[in-house]
Amino acid sequence: MPFNPDSSVVRRPLYARRGMVATSQPLAAQAGLSVLQAGGNAVDAAIATAAALTVVEPTSNGIGGDNFALVWAGGEVHGMNASGAAPAGLTLDALAGGEMPRHGWTPVTVPGAVRGWADLHARFGKLDFAQVLAPAIRYAREGFPLSPVLAANWARAIRSYRALKLPILDEWLRTFAPEGFTPRPGALWRSEGHARTLESIARSSGQSFYQGELAEQIDAHARATGGFLRGEDLAAHQTEWVTPIYTDFDGHRLYEIPPNGQGIAALIALNVLNGLELPERRDDPTGLHLQIEAMKRGFHDAHTAVGDPRHVAVDVEHLLSDANAQAHRQHLSDAAHDPATTAPSAGGTVYLCTADESGQMVSFIQSNYMGFGSGVVIPGTGIGLHNRGHNFHLDPAHPNALKPGKRPYHTIIPGFLTSADGTPVGPFGVMGGFMQPQGHLQVVLNTVRYGMNPQQALDAPRWQWLSGKRVEVEHHLGAQLARELAARGHEVSVQLESGSFGRGQMIRRDPETGVLEGGTESRTDGHIAVW
Repeated sequence: MPFNPDSSVVRRPLYARRGMVATSQPLAAQAGLSVLQAGGNAVDAAIATAAALTVVEPTSNGIGGDNFALVWAGGEVHGMNASGAAPAGLTLDALAGGEMPRHGWTPVTVPGAVRGWADLHARFGKLDFAQVLAPAIRYAREGFPLSPVLAANWARAIRSYRALKLPILDEWLRTFAPEGFTPRPGALWRSEGHARTLESIARSSGQSFYQGELAEQIDAHARATGGFLRGEDLAAHQTEWVTPIYTDFDGHRLYEIPPNGQGIAALIALNVLNGLELPERRDDPTGLHLQIEAMKRGFHDAHTAVGDPRHVAVDVEHLLSDANAQAHRQHLSDAAHDPATTAPSAGGTVYLCTADESGQMVSFIQSNYMGFGSGVVIPGTGIGLHNRGHNFHLDPAHPNALKPGKRPYHTIIPGFLTSADGTPVGPFGVMGGFMQPQGHLQVVLNTVRYGMNPQQALDAPRWQWLSGKRVEVEHHLGAQLARELAARGHEVSVQLESGSFGRGQMIRRDPETGVLEGGTESRTDGHIAVW
């Protein structure tokens, strides 16, 4: 029986042959499926789903965010980094009080999401770009009913933003908390400004966002309200096609986006575990202890070495080497250790994966960070800007130090599995700030070591390292396992709510029949649309 946050419910994977879309909001999944059924491919479906998510789950992503993708096409995995850099005017000297705030213009980096959609479509898409964005435009204009987890997150954000009483948040409140709107399950929300913005993006294949009417509006609002972002920053932004990095484990290969992303942390942790004897049972306390300790080593390296490789040298080859893994194993024992690295912080992200009958598959992740992001909204557009700059380090000697034109350490990471011989298995991801590499590690182990199907692999109770020796576990992990971890020196807290443990999706493709098998997250409004 699979583990479940609600142990009284047994969730099973779904199967399809012609197409599958899995994501955290049902209407967005349906948007992707409608594009598949109209003749689109998995990339078209991914873009349609991502655009729809900016409308139907704005609590975790938006037009003003970033995205990344891993695409299986033509017999290989392709990587797309659509994250933006710090504006030219944002320097360490420009920080008031020497701190990076969470809200307002200061943490706003160039949004890469729109160009990511356009460039992904230009390289792999099949349908007309406007046709791909049509479902999102329709949701924005006609409105949609809120799903339960979405409504709860939206209400929480409104309470938080109202309590802050920051003038820069006034436009956010007008847009996302208009008079008469109360976020609750089934409540209707629409945004004509959002619809017009998406129409402009559709007509121009995203160009208006970077060198057109939308760029002019963003520039004007920044100048009027003290922002650093300028039209020149938007015009200079480019998507980067990257070679994915990987490691092998138990006859499988896990692919991640290279730095400035943190996917390398999951790969390092897997490499550490590669040299250890893991118990046969998934719920063995020794195995869980070793997983946590290996993950700490992955974070140690990521927080120490990861930055934008266009500005600093990131020795990926060394970080993924056997020698580095062996050095990390020297820190492991039967007792918990303190990795002496920075503590993770909260996130806010959406993940989706798609597959079509031709074999094309997409792992796609998109985020505004920390819920709605910076709280800065461009008047009349529905564009909420992210706050990715909050992840910059303020020590100028650090690889992730803030610098104009530099991308920050990025938390959002899509994952993709193949067999060791290169046969594709499928896309997966676990969203949620610094929980993401921890979620990747656990889902991969659940899949390749413990033989779980996609739904079981996602439903299984999770742990997360917080800082030092502090570890949080989901309550359905069980009291006995929590006590066993505590006996090994872990400072264990049991979480009754599941919201901080990430939200994932997974699709696997049978190499012989082409049948698709999918799992969706039980910790959110997850949904799989199948054909």
